[in-house]
Amino acid sequence: MKKVMLVNGSPHEKGCTYTALREMADALEAEGIGTHIYYIGTEGVKPCTGCRACYTLRKCATDDRVNAFVEMMAEYDALVLGSPVHYGSASGAIVPFMDRVFYSAFIGRRDVFRHKPGVAVVSARRAGTTAALDQLNKYFQISEMPIISGRYWNMVHGAGPDEVRQDEEGMQNMRIIARNLAWHLKCREAAEAAGILPPAREKAIFTNFIR
Repeated sequence: MKKVMLVNGSPHEKGCTYTALREMADALEAEGIGTHIYYIGTEGVKPCTGCRACYTLRKCATDDRVNAFVEMMAEYDALVLGSPVHYGSASGAIVPFMDRVFYSAFIGRRDVFRHKPGVAVVSARRAGTTAALDQLNKYFQISEMPIISGRYWNMVHGAGPDEVRQDEEGMQNMRIIARNLAWHLKCREAAEAAGILPPAREKAIFTNFIR
């Protein structure tokens, strides 16, 4: 069974972001896709220090739940990042967590994200949603991850879970995104069964703007 990891980056375990993710999870499960909603929580996550020790350790030098999450992702086929909008950006919980997750996996040469589809979902009372979506989508874009969309930007609105459930268009889009994601996973499974494999990885080339 294909499985999707959905990350709740809100400080509220069962708040607006969870409500959107739960709608997606229910739609995915109806398509025969397994799901797990991972709650980051409110305990502080140490930010990346740029030490690059992960290049030799093949994991983050700060051995906490970030490393445990990377290990978990090896068993999942897709990633959904959910966050509330805080000051026009993603939450202070999800950003340091995912900075370290993606950086340590990439620099540590852990191939746990490449070609796995990614989805970013945000919740807001009013505004800042598109900026937060752009921020979260960059994790996928730098990791060769196909981005799955719906019929509108991936957002819900409301000051609380009950109001989010009243956002009929937003909640419908959560279901559409989930079904699009399920279709993508099934297409990939069919392609692999037919011998159509992902492209080979090229050796990374690193340059800057002066050479």
